[in-house]
Amino acid sequence: MRKKNNRKVFEEVEVLRAGAKGKSIAQAPDGRVIFLSNAVPGDVVRVQTTRKRRAYYEGVATDILRPSNDRIDPKCTHFGTCGGCKWQHMDYTAQLRHKQEEVLSNLKRIGKVTIGEVYPILAAPSQYYYRNKMEFSFSNNRWLDAGEIASEKEVIDKNALGLHIPGMWDKVLDLEECHLQAAPSNEIRLGIRAYAVKNGLTFFDPKKQKGLLRTLMIRNTSKGAVMVLLQFFEDDQKLREGLLNYLRDSFPQIKSLYYVINTKPNDTIYDQQLYCYAGEPYITEQMEDLQFRITPKSFYQTNSEQAYNLYKKVREFAALRGDETVYDLYTGLGTIAQFLARQAGKVIGIEAVPEAVEAAKINASENGIDNISFYAGDMKELFTDDFLKAHGHPDLIITDPPRDGMHRQVVEQILKIAPEKIVYVSCNSATQARDLALMSEQYELVCSQAVDMFPQTHHVENIVLLKARRNA
Repeated sequence: MRKKNNRKVFEEVEVLRAGAKGKSIAQAPDGRVIFLSNAVPGDVVRVQTTRKRRAYYEGVATDILRPSNDRIDPKCTHFGTCGGCKWQHMDYTAQLRHKQEEVLSNLKRIGKVTIGEVYPILAAPSQYYYRNKMEFSFSNNRWLDAGEIASEKEVIDKNALGLHIPGMWDKVLDLEECHLQAAPSNEIRLGIRAYAVKNGLTFFDPKKQKGLLRTLMIRNTSKGAVMVLLQFFEDDQKLREGLLNYLRDSFPQIKSLYYVINTKPNDTIYDQQLYCYAGEPYITEQMEDLQFRITPKSFYQTNSEQAYNLYKKVREFAALRGDETVYDLYTGLGTIAQFLARQAGKVIGIEAVPEAVEAAKINASENGIDNISFYAGDMKELFTDDFLKAHGHPDLIITDPPRDGMHRQVVEQILKIAPEKIVYVSCNSATQARDLALMSEQYELVCSQAVDMFPQTHHVENIVLLKARRNA
């Protein structure tokens, strides 16, 4: 061990395993854990620490002394700077293995549950270009790489349209190419950037809160329809319409073109009025014989191909006979609810976002599903005894909460209701495990199925089937 600029350097450190949030884990000579942001399990590396805590270090691998058998060359030129794909340097089979291990570790360590059967993780059909939604940010002070900083040349073009540097809300990496979303996503983003620079449109300054162009959202369907939402900070009709007309005329794939003027300190659009400038107010995704209208505010699984596989697993776990009452909590656009409705007696969907509920009702009507009802409201306030009396006792509850998991009151209500079966879909197995621990006295965990929705990242979905214990 030696010191460099008051930071420690460790030689010949073996990377032991994958950790949370895309980090890898090693051990320092003094016994502390080291969290590394750029290493692959199995690597032997030279480490420079960046931060020291009582029980651990944070650091980077400055040299790969002996590469892991799982290490591969990343596909993207932005890898290592952009935070979008932290595992591009890891073989996909190894990614799947580590995701499966993380899910099982969380269920056992946090949930302290016994799992009846563990199915092999479901690999994604596509390892790249799988996202149907990307959100990019404009900045007038882009991230400069080490070469630009060291150079004595003046940087003229500081504009950026891309993704935020991890942990830096005010720094944006200007993307040349992104491998997450299919064409024409890159072409649209680069076209907007070139048009804006050529025509003098100002890029947003998050510190000074000024500039015309703020964010860009691109959504697409498996059939190739594209939705674009441009977020403006300043209200300049002439400049705004010039850019929107350019997009409308240059990209016929754009079937829905929106804009919003947002002068708030933050970028969130869910409390903003959106304007459809050209085309339809929605794009349509299809799954089997079902169609789903997607609007800018809609929640829809961001990997359409793998979402279909996930929903099929939910349907398999549900094993409906045809006469059950099913509650679908956190229903979003009602995709899972509608996917199950034809095998159920009736389905009740509950969702907090009113716009999503209205879209779900329209989708159900257009899909010819008449045994399903949707209700908007805060889950812990709407999902009450009176609501159950009005709509019936559920035989099965499907729950697909956000990353924070279910509110404790919702868990308590589920335990009070005591349905025969629960299918719990989660994008965060740690909070899922926490909730399962609260239900473990009344429910046994029959099986668990991890689903890889996001290749090249550490994120993973997990589905579990719970059945009521007979002696509970």
